[in-house]
Parts: sequence; C-alpha cells; structure tokens
Amino acid sequence: MTRTLTDPHSVPAELRPYLEELVRRTRTVCGPHLVSVVAVGSVALGDYRHGRSDTDVTVVVDASLPERALPDLAAALAHPALPCPAAGLELVVYDEDFAARPAGGAGYLLDLNTGPLLPERVSLDPAESPAFWYVIDRSVAHQAGRALYGRPARETIAEPARADVLTAIRASVREHSTGEGHLADNRVLNGCRSVQYCRTGHWTAKRRAARSVAASEPRFRPLLQAALRSYERPSRTAATALPADEVRVFLAWVAECVAASF
Repeated sequence: MTRTLTDPHSVPAELRPYLEELVRRTRTVCGPHLVSVVAVGSVALGDYRHGRSDTDVTVVVDASLPERALPDLAAALAHPALPCPAAGLELVVYDEDFAARPAGGAGYLLDLNTGPLLPERVSLDPAESPAFWYVIDRSVAHQAGRALYGRPARETIAEPARADVLTAIRASVREHSTGEGHLADNRVLNGCRSVQYCRTGHWTAKRRAARSVAASEPRFRPLLQAALRSYERPSRTAATALPADEVRVFLAWVAECVAASF
C-alpha cells in the first residue's frame, strides 16, 4: 500500500493500516478540497487501548467541497465497508473557516460514528447534536492533535475560548452523571480528565489524570483505582461494575470543581 500518513509512527501500530486506508479514501472523496486529517482523542493523548478505545478523527475541508461528497465520505468509511479494528470510529468533518474560529458550537458538516461496538450514526446537521462533545474534541485537537495528512492541527483547528470549554465540560459531566449509555469506569475517568483540565488548562490522558486525582484526593482513591483496573481490562465487554453511590458522589465533586473554575 502506498504510504498516506504524514507520520505513521505517531499512531499505534494496530491502527496504522486502517488509518492509512481511511486517509486514502478521504483523499479520494474530497480531492483537492481536503485540508487536514487529524487524530484526536486517546490516540492524540497517547492513551489508546486496543479493544477498548475508539479511534477519533477530525477532518478539515475547504468551503468549496461539494455537498454530495459528505454522504459519499460516510459511505466510504463506514464499517464494515472499511473494517474498523478499534471499538469504533468517531469522525467529524469541519469547514476550514469554522475550524479556524474559537467557536463554542458543534458546527460540523458531517458526524460519523461507525464500528463494531458503536451505534451507527451519520449526521449532516449540527443542530441534531449537543455541542459539548465537539468543543472538547476541538480543544484536544488544537492542543494535542496528531496530523495524519495535510496541515498541522494547530494551524487548522482553533482552541475554543476557556469559558466555552468549561461550559462544555460542565455539560459532559452532567451527561456522565446520568449514567445512560456510558460505562462506569469511563464516566469516572472522564471526570478525572475534566478536573485536570480545570486545574491546568491542558488535556491529559484519562489514566494519567486518574492517577493525579487519586494522589491529591485520597477519599476517592479506591474508586479511581477500581476504575483504572476496569478500564485496563482487554475489552469494553470485560469492564467491571463500580459502586453506583460512589460514582455519583465522585461526579458531584467533579461538577463542583468545574463550577469553581468559571
């Protein structure tokens, strides 16, 4: 296969062939309108766990990309037409003008979720989605995104304003507090990552964030250690249950930390 990744060794070996093909197909569909393809999420933060993590990718295109290219791209990248070796692919496409602004909205052209463990989703309307996931992802992309193709992430994706990021984090903590559709260990570890962002202004890998919070907050240490053990099991289906009351108390504390950061 012809090399398509800017730096193949910047991504886990288990994902390289897949991301090579993802970039090749994206270039084929978008042609000269493609500006950047950027790995975000756990790959960007150096905490990808094969069998457990999603693959998160941000694509930036120019404003002249034909609208018909978006459903074509979704079809070209959908699992199993392109078999995803990770738990799933979460891919978002932005217009370069929107991506270059420190915006607080969802603002995408295409949102694609696909893969063996993800419910299939194709959205072309950002009004269909809560904005907070996209604000957080663009903040991670600006700070740590790994360019797979095209211009570097810092040149194409703006850092949202801190107030917008904190608003997004508050909404994500509220989402995780309900527990619906989320594994308990991931709810806890995302809470740790949120606290670390509030303390430092930088995004940290979930496991590293959990260890930092466990060191500074001994009352939560047993819960965080249990969440880490569950997260480090070989697959999502092997995740273990966590005490619901302890998770609720911890996430309430996280919400207080976020509120105090405004």
